[in-house]
Amino acid sequence: MSEPSRFGVALVDESATAHLMADLALLIGPGDVVTLSGDLGAGKTAAARALIRYLAGDDTIEVPSPTFTLAQHYDLPPYPLLHADLYRISGPGELEEIGLAPLPEDAVVLIEWPERAAGGLPADRIDIAISHRPALGSAARAAEITGYGKAAAQVARLAALRRFLDDAGYLDARRQRMAGDASTRSYARLIRDDASLILMNAPKRSDGPAIHDGKSYSAAVHLAEDVKPFVAVARGLRDQGFSAPQIHHADLESGFLITEDFGSAGFVEGTPPAPIVERYRAATDLLAALHGRTLPDTLPLTAETAYAIPAFDPEAMLIEVGLMLDWYLIDRGIEPGETLRAEFMAIWRALLAKPDAASATWVLRDFHSPNLIWLEQRHDIGKVGIIDFQDTVLGPAAYDLVSLLQDARVDVPESIELALLTRYAKTRMGSEPHFDPAGFAERYAVISAQRNTRLLGTFARLNRRDGKPHYLRHQPRIWTYLTRSLAHPALSAAQAWYQKHVPPPAG
Repeated sequence: MSEPSRFGVALVDESATAHLMADLALLIGPGDVVTLSGDLGAGKTAAARALIRYLAGDDTIEVPSPTFTLAQHYDLPPYPLLHADLYRISGPGELEEIGLAPLPEDAVVLIEWPERAAGGLPADRIDIAISHRPALGSAARAAEITGYGKAAAQVARLAALRRFLDDAGYLDARRQRMAGDASTRSYARLIRDDASLILMNAPKRSDGPAIHDGKSYSAAVHLAEDVKPFVAVARGLRDQGFSAPQIHHADLESGFLITEDFGSAGFVEGTPPAPIVERYRAATDLLAALHGRTLPDTLPLTAETAYAIPAFDPEAMLIEVGLMLDWYLIDRGIEPGETLRAEFMAIWRALLAKPDAASATWVLRDFHSPNLIWLEQRHDIGKVGIIDFQDTVLGPAAYDLVSLLQDARVDVPESIELALLTRYAKTRMGSEPHFDPAGFAERYAVISAQRNTRLLGTFARLNRRDGKPHYLRHQPRIWTYLTRSLAHPALSAAQAWYQKHVPPPAG
């Protein structure tokens, strides 16, 4: 077992407590246990209340002490939370009676008076010991945060985050929770003097074991495993005149950034959400402008180092579509044998040869509505703010257009898709005499089939491996897009194979 990790914090007022708990919230998730220890009146419930209100995004939510109820459940936006108070129990034997043995794995568990159940709590936990510090003021407290077992790494990262914020001059800024995404990154707004910036927590990660010629899935398909690609591509986009966030402070090794805040004006509206066509047009025009340029394949990272954008080669794209076999088909009760796998891969090798032969450009990878912000005060395509591009690769121009016009999370009517596809082609033809609209339409269909095949597998994996079932609700939409692209004559062999072997999503 690893040695405990420990550091101390002076909490001079309630705001300081709120800041600490908000920073902790960036680093924890379901299955984590946080204990709050200290004397009566030390401020344990105040710390718990600060954490719960931050996660709820509501500073007015009622958070009573669970001294008499023993346990209080909260269904919060990021995950469930169980807030327990063990003051009235006499030992660990009573934990089962109040629903704390075993501890729920799908929730964060917050426990006051953990010493009452000494020996009955998990070895992997974060403890926050709070004590009075009258020398600092009547309301001042001190907190000693200790990470035990696997939580030692979380506490070490929390200490690094606090140092980063202090060095950047934002330790005293108010935090506001932001929704996360499918990655391991987490975000918060830093608000001070009516100005707002974005704090990004992007820990180094490898998406799975080394199973692809000694590489993890993320390395094999060129997904960013640290924050460096984000920093390099953000600068590259801005140098080209596009709206990517300015980075104000960065810790490249630890993976902490403070960036410009583009706000929250999106590209969809209504219930269910539908495209705002004017904004989708601008995004389409941005892609046409980007793809019409000769772009560098190496970008400056620091004054001394550069970042080479990886090539999105057919092997990487084949690994991506393989998620269909490994996750989606198995979810649908089909165990693909060697013959089925060989047929599938042969079809895709042939299909991906044509996009690979086309001129490569920057593929931002996740160019769709959740990652686009409308900047009304800017001009023309500068109104399109781009916030997710760390997985940028050199690949087919059709990829980002498919991402936009076949949005995995929003129904894009086929009429809008075709109108914007035509708009894109006309723009390219107007500035590039050799642009081939028919050839591009074929590559668009191939990339659509590739991307949507991958997404069916990815969302099945997010559900089963990562405990994120809400992604499954997008599978019927993805199936519609996939069916649409397979109807292109160039994909007739793939269409026949899918019709024979791939069932539609459940539900």
